[in-house]
Amino acid sequence: DAGLEEVANPSAWFLAERPQKATGSVVVASLEGTRPILIELQALVSPTSFPMPRRTANGVDGNRIALLIAVMEKRMGLNLSGQDIYVNVVGGLQIEEPALDLGIVAAVTSSLRNRPIAPTTVVFGEVGLGGEVRAVGQAETRLREAAKLGFRRCLLPERNLEKMPPIESMELIGVAEVGQALDAVLT
Repeated sequence: DAGLEEVANPSAWFLAERPQKATGSVVVASLEGTRPILIELQALVSPTSFPMPRRTANGVDGNRIALLIAVMEKRMGLNLSGQDIYVNVVGGLQIEEPALDLGIVAAVTSSLRNRPIAPTTVVFGEVGLGGEVRAVGQAETRLREAAKLGFRRCLLPERNLEKMPPIESMELIGVAEVGQALDAVLT
């Protein structure tokens, strides 16, 4: 028994057991304080057998999930009213930042359509009530962490892309609204 052991790269640790072709799974570039951390976000969408569908969130705010589901129904034309939706941040982390929004929308849509997101894709961005994808802080820091771990494609807010220097061996896809975003990431 050695006691506490250092985790040299938390992002790699959180992604170590990630399935490569699972639907409803996406990697999101988040921040813990000022440190970038890549986390796996999972969603499971399945038909409900109850009059009121379940909305369960682990590691993210349940009210935020409800808001994003409403945006997906209104702005993307998805019918989620007959679906139970479960969202989980892998590893037991509790994440509060709005940069997870685009990842939540991507994971839910991936599960609903039963289409995986490429395992070398990372996403981040805030989603507004109008379906717009809004810029977030420290975008370059997030991208450099993703590139360091071998991610080759990133879906990010268009406004962040405008100010972004090229990141070696990474394709950057700027999006302005959620519908456009999902066409780019679902395989």
